[in-house]
Amino acid sequence: MKACGLIVEYNPYHNGHRYHFQQAQQLTNADCMIAVMSGNFLQRGEPAVVDKFARAKMAVQLGIDLVVELPYFYAVQHSELFAQGAIEILAHLHVEALCFGSEHGKINDFQNMYQLIQQRQEQYGQQLTEALSKGFSYPKAHETALRAIGGKEISIDVTRPNNILGYQYVSNIYKQQADITPYTITRIKNDYHDQAIRDAIASATSIRNQLLQKQFEQVQSATPPETWQLLEKYVQQHHSWHHWEAYFHLLKYRLLTIKPDELRSIHGVKEGIENRMLASIKQAANFQEWMTLLKTKRYTWTSIQRIATHLLTNTHAAEIESLLRQADQTPAVRILAMSKQGQTYLKQIKKQATISWYTSNKSPYPYQALDQRVDAAYYSILDQTSQMQLAKQAYHKPYMIT
Repeated sequence: MKACGLIVEYNPYHNGHRYHFQQAQQLTNADCMIAVMSGNFLQRGEPAVVDKFARAKMAVQLGIDLVVELPYFYAVQHSELFAQGAIEILAHLHVEALCFGSEHGKINDFQNMYQLIQQRQEQYGQQLTEALSKGFSYPKAHETALRAIGGKEISIDVTRPNNILGYQYVSNIYKQQADITPYTITRIKNDYHDQAIRDAIASATSIRNQLLQKQFEQVQSATPPETWQLLEKYVQQHHSWHHWEAYFHLLKYRLLTIKPDELRSIHGVKEGIENRMLASIKQAANFQEWMTLLKTKRYTWTSIQRIATHLLTNTHAAEIESLLRQADQTPAVRILAMSKQGQTYLKQIKKQATISWYTSNKSPYPYQALDQRVDAAYYSILDQTSQMQLAKQAYHKPYMIT
């Protein structure tokens, strides 16, 4: 049985994701489609609009065979670590192919970029360091360094979000010597940062914006019926979707009561940004205003959101480093949902698998303590009944579609 891996967030699952899934299945001729999905907080440092269990359920209802969780300490990270964790999991699950969406859409150029950087690694490193020292963001510094070593012939726009991730996926396949063939398809009809829905295939950003503005007809036009049903059910039961403004009062409390030394130990805090955080929180009336006060050329919106996530979940740099070492030594993965085909695939690879998989927190899941704390932070904006109900999901068997 041939498996194809997808690295996803499904925040929420929309028509573009369905197109990606269908194209990947056709391109790779896979029998089993496996999605490595971020949990309740995402790579760009945002709370997912609905929780990981609801999003995993969306995925398998719409054709994915197996959904496994990318652990928090990989998921809420810069692109290199995010990709590293996802590729490691897919390699351990013995997928033969990876298909990712990108703005560029040509896999050979991603492979050529990796080879060029490897051949001129010392020069690239020097140029990257120099660009970062000038205050450039990492994507801009990477673009500057690539051009300096002769990358003008490579037509990839390395400042575009999915191209950035795509390069890291290809790079990690090579670095890990994973037996995975990479493929890419071109994103169509929308831009990652689009704020409004203009087509049946729209960006997740625009869908979330319209959802929070209660433009439900537009949301339904850009999502499969199963997605809308689960979104509607979630808010009916728990009276809220998840977004940063709903957490701002908790974030503000943390910053107004934390000691500077402890803030400096939070994962991602560096180069004096803690001073800007502590000063700006006293002036901000909401999350958007606080982010606007904080953002600079060096500190991107995304990097600040990731710090905010780690602050909200009380995640320290030392803990992340320890968990990364643990994952490298004894890899483990949490199964969130599956189809019968996914279950059959797991049985097929069980004897040769080099990773432990867990179906609930009833077993001694290695990252259980972190998961419980992160999930408690995520559910904290809901009423007590919902918090208790949703926390119990971690002890249930994965959702399975027959």
